[in-house]
Parts: sequence; structure tokens; C-alpha cells
Amino acid sequence: MHEFAFVFAGFAVGLVVGLTGVGGGSLMTPLLIFFFGIKPHLAIGTDLLFAAVTKMGGTISLARARVVDWRIVGQVAAGSIPATLLTLYVLQRVGPANPATQAVMTTTLGLALLLTAIATLYKALRGKAAPTQIAPELLDQATKARHWALPVAFGAVIGTLVTLTSVGAGAIGVIVLMLLYPALPLPRIIAADIAHAVPLTLVAGLGHASIGSVDWPLLLKLLAGSLPGIWLGAHLMHKTPDRVIRSLLSFLLAYAGVKLIAI
Repeated sequence: MHEFAFVFAGFAVGLVVGLTGVGGGSLMTPLLIFFFGIKPHLAIGTDLLFAAVTKMGGTISLARARVVDWRIVGQVAAGSIPATLLTLYVLQRVGPANPATQAVMTTTLGLALLLTAIATLYKALRGKAAPTQIAPELLDQATKARHWALPVAFGAVIGTLVTLTSVGAGAIGVIVLMLLYPALPLPRIIAADIAHAVPLTLVAGLGHASIGSVDWPLLLKLLAGSLPGIWLGAHLMHKTPDRVIRSLLSFLLAYAGVKLIAI
């Protein structure tokens, strides 16, 4: 019965991800910690690989549609991947199951959820204002940041955050890209964010696996539910009130964030 509950949890999170595009980590990690009582380091490590697999399919379809700006993905990854490896090294040295490490993870996760809640609410209220198309001759200029170091620096912050909490590659990443590339249409920003999340969560997830922070049977159960959930959510996306769902999600994430900080 417990196994079915994990499959259903995967389906529910996949459905929400398909409906709203909100990162699975911001939902799955607190669900595993609070509802199922999974240790924070195991919940985070397992969720990172869960995110890598679920976002890989989306990246492939976006790449085929030629809406992924790989220059942006490379610029942000130049900061996020080294930061991820450095964070993994520190976690390995201090021990992911160390009580002090667990405390840092839960507090950082709580703060990341609060940031995601703010970002999700912002997207719900202001997301429609962003441009949806751009002339081909302006695309090259739109994918250049104001300074080459900015994407690398923001990438490093996101890489550290994602490795410690499994949260940040979704809604927070989109807001960061909106600030760095204001002339780029929102669909291309979302595409770049999803494409960047795949190598980031894969490297972080495999790193967590190497230090014993991944529950493989749990991962398979979550994926068994999430993949059909994402498919269904994507097909229902245009039939649901996006702003209402995102607003409710933001309050749910904020509640989970406050609870984690208060642990």
C-alpha cells in the first residue's frame, strides 16, 4: 500500500508540473519529508534524479522545436556545474546525514521554497506581460547578457541552491533568466531554464548517489507515477485557470517553507 502511495505522489506532482511548469523539486521534496517521513538528505538526492529524468523528455521536445537557446544554457551552466561539484565535495567531507548538515539543508530548503513561492506568484500575476515572440534578427542580441559574468554568477548561486535543496532550477531559474535577458520571449526563457535544469540536476543527483543520498527503489516508484502525470497535465494545461493554480501553489510552497525553517 505504501508503494502505491509513492506512485500516486509521483503522479500528483507530475500533474502539477505538467499543468503549471512549476519545478517538481519544490513540491516533491517537502512532500517526501513531511508526508512520508523521508530523511532530508535522501529526499533531496532522490528528487534531483527524479527532476533530471522528468525534465529530459521536455528538453528533447523543446530542442526539436528549436526554441532552446544553447548559448544561454552554456553561460548559466558555466557557473552552476562547478558550484554543484564544489557543494557536493563539501557535503561529502562533512557527511550528508550529519545532524548539522541536515539542519542546514532543511533551513536552506525552507528559504528556497519561500523564494519559489514569491517567484511563482510573480509569474502568475505578471507572467503574461512578457513578450511571446521576437524577430529573428533581434534574437542574437536578446541572448547576450549585459555582462558575461552575470549568468555565471547567478548560475553558481542556483547550482549551490539546487545541490543543497533540489529546489531552484524551476521558478527561481526562470525569474533569474527574465532579469538577465529581458528582451527574450518568455517561452524561450522557460525552454532555456528546462534545458539547463537537466545537466544541473543530473550532475547533482549522481553526486548525491555517490555519497549514498539516493533511494533508488523510491525513485522508480515516483517516476512510475510522474511520467503519466506530466503527460496528462500538459494536455490539460490550456483548460485550467493558470493564475488561480499558480497563486494557490505559491501559498502552499510558502507554508512548507515556513514549516521547514521552523523545524
